[in-house]
Amino acid sequence: MPSARDLLDRVERHCRAEQTATRLREVVLADLRATLPFDGHVFMLTDPVTRIATSPVADLPGLRWSRLPELVRLRYLTEVTRWSELLERGAAATSLRTATGGDPARSRVWREVQRELGVFDTATVVFGDRYGCWGVLELWRKTPRAFDPTQLTTLAALAAPITRGLRAALGRTFVVEEGELAPAEPAVVVLGPDLRMRGQTPAAAAALLRLNPPQEAMPPIPNSVYNVGAALLAAEYGTPVGPPWSRIHLGGARWLTVRAGRRGAEDIAVSLTPSTPAERLDLFGRAHALSAREAEVLGLLADGHETRRMAGDLGISEHAVNDHVKAILAKCGVRTRQSLLSRALGTT
Repeated sequence: MPSARDLLDRVERHCRAEQTATRLREVVLADLRATLPFDGHVFMLTDPVTRIATSPVADLPGLRWSRLPELVRLRYLTEVTRWSELLERGAAATSLRTATGGDPARSRVWREVQRELGVFDTATVVFGDRYGCWGVLELWRKTPRAFDPTQLTTLAALAAPITRGLRAALGRTFVVEEGELAPAEPAVVVLGPDLRMRGQTPAAAAALLRLNPPQEAMPPIPNSVYNVGAALLAAEYGTPVGPPWSRIHLGGARWLTVRAGRRGAEDIAVSLTPSTPAERLDLFGRAHALSAREAEVLGLLADGHETRRMAGDLGISEHAVNDHVKAILAKCGVRTRQSLLSRALGTT
């Protein structure tokens, strides 16, 4: 069995390689399984601002697809081991048995779903940095053996390199390619209080199909829709994770914003719309580790401002503006302002 040091070295190599976020999560899980045995997993991306989960890589033995909305809803309503709580405490990893003092029944999601599935313990790792929250990993263990402190320390040590790897992988999605796919049309899905679908607009079927990997037996609504609905419920119950919206990569240079809101007393309306220029610019800047000033300069560039006007707006010299632009170009791996904006805004 590989040592913790070997595991960290392998994970760091994976995170330096130019892989997609999905592929990175798959190879990390394969290495983890050889060092820290587990029976199930869910490795989600999160919107860095709202911390709402999207795009899971998951294998949860025994869970029927019909119960997925229930599991997602309860995960947001359960503060024990929830990734938002870890972030606020400054902790990278914990386990169910540790967080509950050996009494997992204190966790609502365990009482109502995981116990029935035979889950004995779970380990949660959150991937966050100064630019936002990029993902969360939850490992399920069914054998009557808890995750011990040494294993949790190992998982916590992986948080920093995986955070960098996920952030970089999302940054690489901002590339405009030839034959770019047509943008998705705005769509709306209506969910009930149990997060089960009650209706959808005509454009929703096509939008949801794009969000569902065609090679997988996914439910008719992707996880991202359930998550924003669950985030709305959590906020209403006084246990918020973040605002009920998230941005999702839709392929090519396309990004979609999924947002939940109330429609009447019971129904939840989830809208799916192309991400706005402001939403793209914010995500682009965070994914490329731009400083606050660099993000501000990027925004002014996107507004069409020239160097002299930016200097006046920011109260700095033109030389300083040019230095910021050079730093942005270097971080984003482009040579010209036009190429930078094409990537950030998804235009040709």
